[in-house]
Amino acid sequence: MPSVRAAAVQQCLHPACAAALPRLLLVAWLLLSCLAAGAQQPAQITGVVTDDETGDSIEFASIVYKGHDIATIANAFGQFTIPRHEGWNITVSAVGYKARIIPINGRTRKRLNIALKPDKRQLAEVTIKSSKSRYSRKNNPAVELMKRVVAAKKKTDLANNDYYQYNKYEKLTLSLNDLTPTQLEKPPFSKKPWLLNQVEVSPYTNKLILPVSVDETVSQKFYRKSPRDEKTVIQGQTSTGINDYFQTGDIINTVVKDVFTDVDLYLDDIRILQRPFTSPMSEKGIGFYRFYIEDTLAIGQDSCIHLSFLPNNMQDMGFRGDLYILKDSTLHLRRCQLTIPKQSNVNFVKSLQVMQEYDRLPDGQWVLTTDDMITELELFDFITAGALVTRITRYSEYAFDEVPNKIFKGQKKEVTVADAQMRDKKFWEEYRQVELTRSENSMDKFMQNIENMKGFKYVLFGLKTLFENSMETGNPNYVDICPINTVVTRNYVDGWRTRLSAKTTANLNKHFFLSGYYAHGWGSHRNYYDAEMTYSLNAKKYLPHEFPRRTLTIQASQDIISPADRFMESDKDNIFVALKWAETNKMMTYNRQKVSFEYETNWGLKVVASGKMEENEAFGNMSFQTMNRPYVPNFNKTGNGEYLRTTEASVFLRYAPGETYINNKLRRRVINLDAPVFSVKHTMGFNGVLGGDYNFHHTEAQIFKRFWLNSWGKFDIDVKAGIQWDQVPYPLLIMPASNPSYIQQPYTFSLINTMEFLNDRYASLMLAWDLNGKILNRIPLAKKLYWREYIGLRMLWGDLSDKNNAYLPENAGSPRLMYFPEGVNVMNPNRPYMEMAIGVHNIFKFFRVEWVKRLTYKDLPTAPHWGMRYGVSLTF
Repeated sequence: MPSVRAAAVQQCLHPACAAALPRLLLVAWLLLSCLAAGAQQPAQITGVVTDDETGDSIEFASIVYKGHDIATIANAFGQFTIPRHEGWNITVSAVGYKARIIPINGRTRKRLNIALKPDKRQLAEVTIKSSKSRYSRKNNPAVELMKRVVAAKKKTDLANNDYYQYNKYEKLTLSLNDLTPTQLEKPPFSKKPWLLNQVEVSPYTNKLILPVSVDETVSQKFYRKSPRDEKTVIQGQTSTGINDYFQTGDIINTVVKDVFTDVDLYLDDIRILQRPFTSPMSEKGIGFYRFYIEDTLAIGQDSCIHLSFLPNNMQDMGFRGDLYILKDSTLHLRRCQLTIPKQSNVNFVKSLQVMQEYDRLPDGQWVLTTDDMITELELFDFITAGALVTRITRYSEYAFDEVPNKIFKGQKKEVTVADAQMRDKKFWEEYRQVELTRSENSMDKFMQNIENMKGFKYVLFGLKTLFENSMETGNPNYVDICPINTVVTRNYVDGWRTRLSAKTTANLNKHFFLSGYYAHGWGSHRNYYDAEMTYSLNAKKYLPHEFPRRTLTIQASQDIISPADRFMESDKDNIFVALKWAETNKMMTYNRQKVSFEYETNWGLKVVASGKMEENEAFGNMSFQTMNRPYVPNFNKTGNGEYLRTTEASVFLRYAPGETYINNKLRRRVINLDAPVFSVKHTMGFNGVLGGDYNFHHTEAQIFKRFWLNSWGKFDIDVKAGIQWDQVPYPLLIMPASNPSYIQQPYTFSLINTMEFLNDRYASLMLAWDLNGKILNRIPLAKKLYWREYIGLRMLWGDLSDKNNAYLPENAGSPRLMYFPEGVNVMNPNRPYMEMAIGVHNIFKFFRVEWVKRLTYKDLPTAPHWGMRYGVSLTF
């Protein structure tokens, strides 16, 4: 691996003790300013650009020595630094403000607070309150320039080379943000000098921060043009901080890296904050943004054209900022500074700043060398504490030599060398291109001090229980007690019910895992259990469901369920989904023995093969009476003495390229739904095999795809279809995916009762359009709430063939069919079931409510015509 060294030393705050804290902070702030001013040149001017009326900082203001080719841009917080030249004038300007000219002479202070007055004419354009005729793309030099820039992109694309490779260093730091001197005067800072010593000044925001985790990664990227392939090899990786205290601590880094992804302006769409933003350097970006030529200036030895840009509508999901385009035939990007307008409907992001630099290689190609993203986060307005996420990235050692074919072997696009997480100090000294700050460098010691705090283990225990829905039993932890939210629940048969669940972890064995639960129904006086043994072919870090899953599982269980429970995404005993809008009185017990083998590839294919024996007994309003005997009503909560036994085998295939996962202690969740998902499953039943009573074949298929509509949000399409090929009793027919709970569940029908329809062939279509506040954010009063609207349409086509219709006279006396339970209906294949949903989410940034209206089959006696459903979700 080529040697890569860099030194970008950052200035830090070094308080000495808590006793003289206020004075030390003032001195340290002044010292920091002096160090920052003197770090580059003896004579510099620093300052901040603000709004003259509101006092708010103005992001990305332009500070120029006109006629001298010297300029700079204020950052997202209005701060700037520019060389001092006596006798020259600086011009300070920003879109929507009147420019100011400030002479530089002996009376000019070293630090300036420059207030710009809003230009009402320009401001009207910025806020899009005036006629669109004020901005025209026709005969606009800025627009014509951007068209040429977009046309030139393909010529400068690195992918034009047969091969290329480079090194990448990334540092990701999470900090508590915007601490105040008043906070530092009080406990716990005033009583714990080591905690105060961890506080430093961010070199990017000049605010007091407390770094709590730092993650570093060194990797190599390889590219081959023909046959086209890419591979990323992680050579070194280290992580220290609060995520070490959580066994699922990789969630923090995984989510942060998925949310704050690399920004490539040369793509048409830039995925950041888990949604696509239109690139200003794209064909559709020319229509989405407004461009203004600000000036011509020099960056180093390169003459550049400075353009500013902003979205047509500041509330749309887009960037604003500045582009510096080379004034030569390449029209390549030399530098960019981006931010997200404050008016954008983005949750939790107080400010986001992206700064990139491109440099010329000896062969004339331009490549990205610097890519920094600085993001200030705040959870809620009433919570003063926020977070600062800094992602500092450096690219180096570009080469275009032929890459050996062995590098591209295997389907996995990202591989990690065996000792990547065991690199020594010498490795990091060689490949760390941006030095750690004082607090980042002392993170290990800081974590040790936290561990030694009185009562810390109890606080940590509570946080882990809340955050992970699980309780650990030791350190190292060999057994987890989880999930916690199933300890107490209730259902129709058991009344109140308690359950204790546990599972072993990879700390006990990295390949062999045990899990299970014991439950007791206090109303039914029945006992239930589940026991699973899992062997993983690949070693796991903590639990067997980690990607890629390659496991053999043996399960034995006995419990009670409602037929609709299998459509729930959460555990059926979750106390929250126990709140039902309709009485769930059709239930059955199961005694199940199951063996399954699951294998996942690195490129998105999953195969599951399983075999199962199961015996069910009807409870409540379910009955398993066959039609060759007179029907005898027998509804009770203690069991109807009627049984159904099946033996079956199934094969399930699922293809979802590009999915990204996070692991918690209960299950694995997908955090990236951009790629399409295809799945198909076939189940076969066997009569006379291990006690099975029925032969049957059941096939189902599903396709899911999410479409991003830029400022119009996202549109999800879910299509399912299935068929039961044989004559079977009704428990083996296909029932709609109903949701009897008040809590929203994905891919379910909210107003269909349990077993309201029975089919042996069906097709369903679910459409969901999240407009992301496109309408509500344009209503004067509503836009202040930042609510986001969505609409949905759910449709089901179903048919029940004559051979499975227990209502038909010709099936009377059938020894194979069973009497339908009360409330079962047969659908008209030419009349689909339909329901529509209108909802609002992002209420208080986490709550969602949905009004659902039934459109068809409203004449059925048990049909609800409308309902309200609720949920909780956190999205950017």
